[in-house]
Amino acid sequence: MKNTFSRSLQTTIIFLVVGGILVLAFGGYFSSASNWFGSSIVSAQTWVSTRYLAIQGFLTSPRETIALRQQNTELQAEISGLQTQIIQLQQQLMDTDILAALVDFSHANPESTYKASSVIGRDPSPFLHYIIINSGSNAGIRRGMPVVTSQGLIGRVDAVIADAARVQLITDPASAVNVRLQNADTDALLTGSVTGDLSLDMISQDIPVEEGDVVLTSGLGGNYPPDLLVGQVLNIRKRDYELFQQATIQSTVDFSRLEIVLVITNFKPIDIAPLVPDAAIP
Repeated sequence: MKNTFSRSLQTTIIFLVVGGILVLAFGGYFSSASNWFGSSIVSAQTWVSTRYLAIQGFLTSPRETIALRQQNTELQAEISGLQTQIIQLQQQLMDTDILAALVDFSHANPESTYKASSVIGRDPSPFLHYIIINSGSNAGIRRGMPVVTSQGLIGRVDAVIADAARVQLITDPASAVNVRLQNADTDALLTGSVTGDLSLDMISQDIPVEEGDVVLTSGLGGNYPPDLLVGQVLNIRKRDYELFQQATIQSTVDFSRLEIVLVITNFKPIDIAPLVPDAAIP
């Protein structure tokens, strides 16, 4: 009986306590405590999450760095490859334009036979002016053959081996070309120089020469065919006490950018030196 009373008392106390808590909860007395408890839980979760992400980032950062470096290396290699392709395409386009101009030149001058050759060497000396081409005696190249581009005359072959030849440029100090002034209708002698400048000599004082006059090969001397374009008169030097007037010539060829040239293979130079009388003999 005593035990039964004791259980009833405990049950009553529990109901009273639970009821009091419910009354206080519905009355809003636990809201501040609930908010504090909730804020504490959220803060704890935030702290744990932040530390977890930091640890995860610390552990995965080396792998991500390695992956990024590898990707960067691959991208740089791809960019280098694309840049190389662009340069190659630009060079191919330039070569195509040069070849097209040479073809047009050969069609406009059908009286000559041409051999296209690439420039594979240049003059390393400041005192000589020549280029090396990749065609030689095996391709029918012979000493003395004139060499041109679509822009005009550049020189003639002065040495040949089986698969290459040396071309003396008209800018060479030892070069001398018989030319004529188209507008003035007179002959002159074109010579090179150490500096690469071209000059005209042996022009009679009474010949009217003007800037811009076109200079062509005359064919005299037997070293070049006639009417090959050489350049234009740049300026004139005329002095009363001299027998001849002189002129500086601007070549139509850019000698610093020679890449592909044409050798006139059907022209045979003629050595007329034995036919020229010795000026020393009366």
